[in-house]
Amino acid sequence: MAVDPLRLSARVEHDGVWDRVAIEEPLEIRVRGDALAVTMRTPGHDEELALGFALSEGLRPVGARVPDDLAANTIELDAPGFDPDRLARSFYTTSSCGVCGKGALEAVAVDSPPVESTLTIPAALLATLPGRLREAQAAFASTGGLHATGLFTPAGDLVCAREDVGRHNAMDKVIGRALIDGLLPLHPNVLCVSGRLSFELVQKAAVAGAPLLVGVGAPTSLAVTLADDRGLTLCGFARGGRVNVYTYSSRVL
Repeated sequence: MAVDPLRLSARVEHDGVWDRVAIEEPLEIRVRGDALAVTMRTPGHDEELALGFALSEGLRPVGARVPDDLAANTIELDAPGFDPDRLARSFYTTSSCGVCGKGALEAVAVDSPPVESTLTIPAALLATLPGRLREAQAAFASTGGLHATGLFTPAGDLVCAREDVGRHNAMDKVIGRALIDGLLPLHPNVLCVSGRLSFELVQKAAVAGAPLLVGVGAPTSLAVTLADDRGLTLCGFARGGRVNVYTYSSRVL
């Protein structure tokens, strides 16, 4: 389904000239009426964002909806078995150490078993995915201020694309959509992102069961370590008909 880029952007005036910029607003994610998290995002597909975020944090959400009080910029998660103490400890660790080192890897391992997939894909096809994703980034074309994540079939067909001011939000929205559509775990499908490959993006991809994550930018050291630990093929610098493969290269032909 095509997304109207005008819904993701706003007109602003500067020095007598009108320009279009990406919209950024807070979203409060609740569980049982209590605030779980607040994230800055581009409005739209908020239920998907909340579901994807919850999955990445080790929850097992079954739905998301506008809260009963109809509060603006708020989504209520349906997450049976939610343990607020466990999540509070997780957030404390994240904020205090920046999801670093051995503790971070162990935390991800709890929520994402190693990816097992027989996927193979030609390197030449992988190198085209960022360009195919770019064609679906209508709001980026209008504003230049949005990241994107796309879910592709092994044949390179786009299943779903989402744009957001936050790169993590864009992936959460795609994963949330996949949950709604019954596509989790994601294998054999492939995730593609419009920028660099950070630890958090690999974490989200691993929890969602993606066998391969490719981006137009560079990976970080911890992203490579986590991808190798979780059995995920990580590919960067996909541009100009070339792609670098950092982990599990046997999936790339």
